[in-house]
Amino acid sequence: MDRRKFITLSLLGFFNTFVSNYSFAQKFSDSKINKVIPKTGELLPSIGMGTWITFDIGYNTKAVEDRVEIVKKFFSTGGSLIDSSPMYGSAEKVIGMCLEKIQSKKNLFSATKVWTPIASHGEQQIENSFKLWNINHFSLIQVHNLVNTKDHLRKLQELKEQKKIKYIGVTTSHGNKHRQLIDVMSKENIDFVQFTYNVLDDEAEAILLPLAQEKKIAVIINRPFQGGSLFNHITGKPVPEWLHTLGIKTWPEFFLKFITSHPAVTCAIPATSRVDHLIENMKSLYGVLPNLEERDKMKKLFKSYL
Repeated sequence: MDRRKFITLSLLGFFNTFVSNYSFAQKFSDSKINKVIPKTGELLPSIGMGTWITFDIGYNTKAVEDRVEIVKKFFSTGGSLIDSSPMYGSAEKVIGMCLEKIQSKKNLFSATKVWTPIASHGEQQIENSFKLWNINHFSLIQVHNLVNTKDHLRKLQELKEQKKIKYIGVTTSHGNKHRQLIDVMSKENIDFVQFTYNVLDDEAEAILLPLAQEKKIAVIINRPFQGGSLFNHITGKPVPEWLHTLGIKTWPEFFLKFITSHPAVTCAIPATSRVDHLIENMKSLYGVLPNLEERDKMKKLFKSYL
């Protein structure tokens, strides 16, 4: 290969890489959808990534390499918040292995949990999470499923004052714990809350979401696809063209933008073990969000398929 041809091919390679990275946001919209964390005003991308089941893969080399590619793509497409828990088996360890292999991770918003009924065990869990992620500071640690909330929040508040944690919060994925969650949100000084909300599981609209707004608590939404079962209702059905103007051309975008368009929602955390699904999810980070009338129309459309 002569020098001129080498330079030409090199420039083409650079150009193709540049276009590939640049065009992701441009292809779907001119703007990235960030939400405000109420207590501080910090901006957070509206689509994050969960790791329940999908990152609990043990130490299989090929599976870990696949997760590295997923995390790389997550960051390169604008993602920030990665959510995990000691409850998720090897997920925290796998996240740490991924982060170790990735150079560009400055935007990481690290979120994990403490999950044990015993206060001293919780302190050990938190210490383990720092080691497993291989980081010195967590953006957020939450009390998982409201287990021993008072003791754990006391410890998390201490760590927050020591500036080892920026935000603290609580989580649940169970509807039968909503009363307990409302009590904690009403009485405790927390920055974040995490619970389930989607186009079908919409009971959070009645009290939880308005209460979060009132108390200035950021909201992370788990199970945005209802564990994948939402897709069972729309098999073979196209997304209506009137939604294309909102940048909603696929059902993952439909489900995620319905969630993140609620004014109380800060971030949704779909989980995936596939790069192509991750890319599909991250498209929902760009474009415009449905307004109140459009959200109502979306909900009626989906429920008509049930």
